[in-house]
Amino acid sequence: MSPIAAAKGKANSFFTVLKQSLKGEHVDLTSISIKRAIVLLAIPMMLEMAMESVFALVDLYFVGHLPNSSLAIQTVGLTESVLTVIYSLAIGLSMAATAVVARRIGEKNPEAASKAGMQTVVIAVIVNIVISIVGLLHGRDLLLLMGASPETANHGQTFVRVMMGGSVIIVLLFLINGIFRGAGNAAIAMRSLWIANIANIILCPIFIRGLGPIPAFGLTGAAIATTVGRSLGVLYQVYNLFNNKNAITIKLSYLVPDWEQIKAIIKVAAPGILQFIIASCSWIFLAELVATTGGDKGSAGYQTALRLMMFFMLPAWGLSNAAATLVGQNLGAGRVDRAERSVFQTIRYTAVFLGIVTVLFLTCGHLFASFFTEDEQVKSVAAKALEIISGAFIIYGMGMVFTSAFNGAGDTWTPTKINFFTFWLFQIPLAYLLAKYFEMGPTGVFISLPVSEIGLTIAAYVLFKKGKWKTKQV
Repeated sequence: MSPIAAAKGKANSFFTVLKQSLKGEHVDLTSISIKRAIVLLAIPMMLEMAMESVFALVDLYFVGHLPNSSLAIQTVGLTESVLTVIYSLAIGLSMAATAVVARRIGEKNPEAASKAGMQTVVIAVIVNIVISIVGLLHGRDLLLLMGASPETANHGQTFVRVMMGGSVIIVLLFLINGIFRGAGNAAIAMRSLWIANIANIILCPIFIRGLGPIPAFGLTGAAIATTVGRSLGVLYQVYNLFNNKNAITIKLSYLVPDWEQIKAIIKVAAPGILQFIIASCSWIFLAELVATTGGDKGSAGYQTALRLMMFFMLPAWGLSNAAATLVGQNLGAGRVDRAERSVFQTIRYTAVFLGIVTVLFLTCGHLFASFFTEDEQVKSVAAKALEIISGAFIIYGMGMVFTSAFNGAGDTWTPTKINFFTFWLFQIPLAYLLAKYFEMGPTGVFISLPVSEIGLTIAAYVLFKKGKWKTKQV
């Protein structure tokens, strides 16, 4: 075969896989080639996570052009930091759903997979009723707790109340997508985020600036648009749960609480939730430390950098989620060796992607920041943060894949312990020491991030090679 014919053959094969991944056709991921399985899962998962990051960027863009933009940007950033606790709940539950559903699908038992997925939904709704009430009653107090000035807290309290009041929508969007990912149908998860984001992009300028009979809500309009957009994404998910066209098919009887199964799911989900709460609380502490040492401008710059970072890191996280699904399904099918090989192949793809991102941040950080704010001081802080934090992106990506592999196997305690030692016993003390004792301010906080992520990856690799995750039952 000539080189030209071979190149055409590879291109045709790639576009066939691309089309298949976007359509969401059901495939036995435990029997096809590992590279093909990763690509089928990774493309929609990366696009899904890219769409999740777009929420914050769209809000940041529109509020960044409001009067008192530094207050608005700080409010959005600090609220997102508070919401990371809710994201932790959502991610922990979605991890449990992915692990259990993937294991049942690997065992060729889609009915048990469907029932397990719905029991996680029951848990999510019950817990989020409490969270919504707290957010509605204490929006201003939450901003003050995060280190915001009284002026910022007064300016953004309604924004916080709307976002926290809609927390159940945030959790359901993550959770139901976790169910579909565990079943190997990442395309539905991707489309739900597309719908949510398109709606958010259309509605944000309308609710922020006003249009016709719709008044200009300003900063609060961003929260309204985001909540409505996410709600539309959840409605699309629910439609696909009940249309009987997917591996996951739902009956109303599956929503009746099964306390034994709920206990089993909580056993997997609880350390997963704790795992991300540990990481989230660390991020919250760092955000508060930047706010107190760098003022409103430093805080706004840091939050801008984080939003930009997450825009690129979330697709990498989506790629690592492919490892979680493949580990779960292959363990369910009794193919342990294939599960392990899937992890290392995913790491190779992640390293390439994050290598490109690193170059972009090192060369274009200031340009990216200028898209979201016209304040030169805010842009300067954001660019510096991106340069420092991106130094360990490739290594951090490896850590993400190992963590996803543990979670996909249902071994959620291992990454929880890693997070506790890495973030609370190392990252927080280091950040405080550099920022306050050595008087480096926000720069000290920025340095603590890549240093701690390197430690996380080393610990994750050592524990992954020990292989305890291979024997985990869920």
